[in-house]
Amino acid sequence: MATGADYLCLNGGGGGGGGGDDRRGRVECLTKFVEQASLESQRYYLSRKTVMEMLRDRGYDVADSELTGSFTEFLSEFGDNPDILKLRISASLHSHPDKKQMVVVFMGTEEIKLANIRGLLCQIKNKESLNGLILILQSKMNHYARKELGQFPSKVEIFHISDLLVNITKHVLKPRHEVLTAEQKQQLLNKFSSEDKQLPRMLVTDAISRYYGFEKGQVVKITYSGGLVDSLVTYRCVT
Repeated sequence: MATGADYLCLNGGGGGGGGGDDRRGRVECLTKFVEQASLESQRYYLSRKTVMEMLRDRGYDVADSELTGSFTEFLSEFGDNPDILKLRISASLHSHPDKKQMVVVFMGTEEIKLANIRGLLCQIKNKESLNGLILILQSKMNHYARKELGQFPSKVEIFHISDLLVNITKHVLKPRHEVLTAEQKQQLLNKFSSEDKQLPRMLVTDAISRYYGFEKGQVVKITYSGGLVDSLVTYRCVT
């Protein structure tokens, strides 16, 4: 038996005719549609939005609409059962818009094997000009598939979709992270008469390092604000 909300969806209004009732009916219908959207589509929406934020934080050109788009807009564009091919992202660095691009690929739910990776790498054009490749996994990737990724000419990063449902840098207590240039790094080491290995460490496998794409040997300036102190600055070397 149809519920009242079902009736509104089918008839487009609240019964009784005015424009206000009609709009109210459409809003209730849309709300019902969003509530019934699959868990899969919600995971794609959240993870894709985090990836967009991650790319923007790394200096890539990402449209504001990609960061502010609602789940309803996502459903309107990709549907409740998104095609992972349409979810792919290609973004250019602000500093090298014509040469440095990052490609993000969402993988399927089946185990990822050697043939899957070979097929994927064949699909990607202009590999040599890419700045990197990010794979979003939903299942296991076997040893042979991971080894094949080593043939890719640029850096390949792997994230599991469950790690991207929340942007870890959005926490109110998270400090600000900035990578020092080679010149700034040398000035810092000279100032304290120290070497890289004497600085506090940050593992390249750390969640924050992976989010920003830090590389081994880089020195990161970390600024804490709020809480018990107005501002506190520390430095860590990525290892």
